[in-house]
Amino acid sequence: MEPNVKEPEGPKLSSDLLRGHTDTIVLAILHKGDAYGFEIYNTILERTAEQYELKETTLYSSYKRLEQEGCISSYWGDETQGARRRYYRLTGKGRAVYEQNMRDWEFTRRILTDLLEIK
Repeated sequence: MEPNVKEPEGPKLSSDLLRGHTDTIVLAILHKGDAYGFEIYNTILERTAEQYELKETTLYSSYKRLEQEGCISSYWGDETQGARRRYYRLTGKGRAVYEQNMRDWEFTRRILTDLLEIK
């Protein structure tokens, strides 16, 4: 091995690659059903085997933005124990935005695959 040459590390998930997809991630989770904020956070951790974590402040900014845009609505749960939870629900507009974002993502994925594959 040459001196001062770093061995390649394992794959990394760059936050730059996912920047701009936070809203779509939230919409995708809510597409499966209503969820409260911390539940969405935990779903992201579980689905990525804890390899990707969105900061709670980033998520709550996304909830606020999506609600202002009419993509989601929120309501307070009726828990009898513990703190009250604010649940989020996908709206018709949110479903349409999610579906468009998924079409855009699929198109982007195909283009990137074509550009990055060595043939």
